[in-house]
Amino acid sequence: METTTSTANYWLLKAEPDSRVVKGKDVKFSVDDFEGIKTSPWEGVRNYEARNLMKEMKLGEKALFYHSNCKNPGIAAFAEVAKEAYPDSEFRDCHLCKLFLRNTNPYSSHPYFDPKSKQDDPKWFMVDLTFTSRAQHFVPLTLLRFIADSASASPPAGLEYLGDAGVAAIKGMDLVTRGRLSVQRVSDAAWTAVQQLANTGGWDALDLNPKKKSPAKKAAAGERPARAAKTKAKAKKRKAKGSDSEDGGDDYYEEDESEEEVILKTTSSRRKRKAEDYEELPPTRRRAKASS
Repeated sequence: METTTSTANYWLLKAEPDSRVVKGKDVKFSVDDFEGIKTSPWEGVRNYEARNLMKEMKLGEKALFYHSNCKNPGIAAFAEVAKEAYPDSEFRDCHLCKLFLRNTNPYSSHPYFDPKSKQDDPKWFMVDLTFTSRAQHFVPLTLLRFIADSASASPPAGLEYLGDAGVAAIKGMDLVTRGRLSVQRVSDAAWTAVQQLANTGGWDALDLNPKKKSPAKKAAAGERPARAAKTKAKAKKRKAKGSDSEDGGDDYYEEDESEEEVILKTTSSRRKRKAEDYEELPPTRRRAKASS
């Protein structure tokens, strides 16, 4: 008798639950929004690897809905693929606009508009996802990292139901090994482990941030106010760019740089540093350096 093995893929897709305004439009999409809409196109992915993963998704495959770029990122719901990959139509080049509207594209004000994407050669794709259910217990990234960073191969107290296989699956998740990617594969074992966590809970007694200093300890360590203000300013700047989150932000809207662009940036940076170093030299040293 022949045995059949499942070939279905599981996925994880990220969205931002907190308000963030881009080109005058709020791009937030929380689990509440998803549950209210039920089915939504997954637009705005601007990373080639994430795009290619979406192009592999098949109708009916299951996905984890993940809250990203927020104070408490984690898995909030379950979903399934309702429509396979198709061109991210909001961002295709509008040929009629070029002919009749003097190159004014009505989509150019959209937060994720990409003028390089052509109607006859679309650069970006999206899928439609349908909300299926909320996680009974929100599964925070801090918990998954706590399990992944544990030296033990066995589950921590309260999570014995995961078993050694569940712990191993979580340790291997892309979410904890390379968290920035906004669309990720999820193994069968990891999917099962996350389902168990979402359905059962049991980690309330765990200290998920054992290395985090309390405010009293920070004060005792003599943290300088100037440094704290500088750190706060940097965090505010990252927040404005959409990267101030526990999982380090994501790549929804970032294009991959080509190798040539990286080389040019590096060369330009070196030349700038050399010029600045030369300007800081005293006149006598400058003349000596120029004549050498």
